[in-house]
Amino acid sequence: MKKKVLIMPAIMAFMTLILSGCQPLLIFDTKGPNAKTLSNTIIFSILVMAVILLIVYVLFVFMLSKYRASKQPAGYEPPHEEGSTKLEIIWTVIPIVIVTVLSIVTVFTTSKVEHQQTGYDNKKPLVIYASSSNWKWHFSYPEQNIETVNYVNIPTDRPIEFRLYSFGPITSFWIPQLAGQKYAMSDMVNKLHLAADVEGSYMGRNSNFNGEGFAEMEFETQAMSQDKFDKWVKDVKANEPKLTEAKFNKLLKTSFVGRESFSSTHLSFSPAPEMDMSKMGDMKHMDMSKQTDESHKKDSHNMDNMGDMEGMDMSK
Repeated sequence: MKKKVLIMPAIMAFMTLILSGCQPLLIFDTKGPNAKTLSNTIIFSILVMAVILLIVYVLFVFMLSKYRASKQPAGYEPPHEEGSTKLEIIWTVIPIVIVTVLSIVTVFTTSKVEHQQTGYDNKKPLVIYASSSNWKWHFSYPEQNIETVNYVNIPTDRPIEFRLYSFGPITSFWIPQLAGQKYAMSDMVNKLHLAADVEGSYMGRNSNFNGEGFAEMEFETQAMSQDKFDKWVKDVKANEPKLTEAKFNKLLKTSFVGRESFSSTHLSFSPAPEMDMSKMGDMKHMDMSKQTDESHKKDSHNMDNMGDMEGMDMSK
């Protein structure tokens, strides 16, 4: 009996020792509306599961107590009992209701975080292309025409739109205190919306295990006021070198690098997948416009010739 009593405290002590080395649960320490929405959904799901477990454990104890073995004779036969239609309906309907509620909440939450956050409707989002390579992150600012490696600065109180893609295997872009994770792939661009309400430093990482450098694929997200952000952009433009194609190719081939900044981006010579499509669309549009112009010129030329011939006939 004493051994059984000591088992539970030993398990608790072991779990405390293991968990003491883990990072805090950053998903509940939210600093933006996107992350807050996801955190509330997780908490709601946990509470629903806790209530279900509580009911199950109470029923479990009740059944063990009520229907435990009694001191009946060896030949005792319990009375025959029919099944209960009411109970069958209850334990069929309850799981359906639980799954339905959780599904509705999940769909609503997913739809909400896939769009620009409420309260930022009238503000233009800052677009940042976040591309991954073994084992680093590249952040390109097309509006500011600058680029950083392994760190990203964003202004507070402004919506941010990350456009994610990869130069290698699939990765997962995740800043727990600001947004949920989203995959970065080589042949398409995924969009992730977020905003930071509080200035501070927030760690981001690749949450998709994809090889030996997975643990090193972290980056810092520095949220700052708009004035500080504008000053930082000016400093980068004034003091950092331009990113050449040769330098960028060298970065792609190097497995591990520190933080770097550049006064131009790689988008001009190595565009994102969606930018390739847009360029193809522009070229097609230009070709069509050229063909239209040429056809108009031919038509006008033919009309002029017909006019000349009619003039000649009239003169005759």
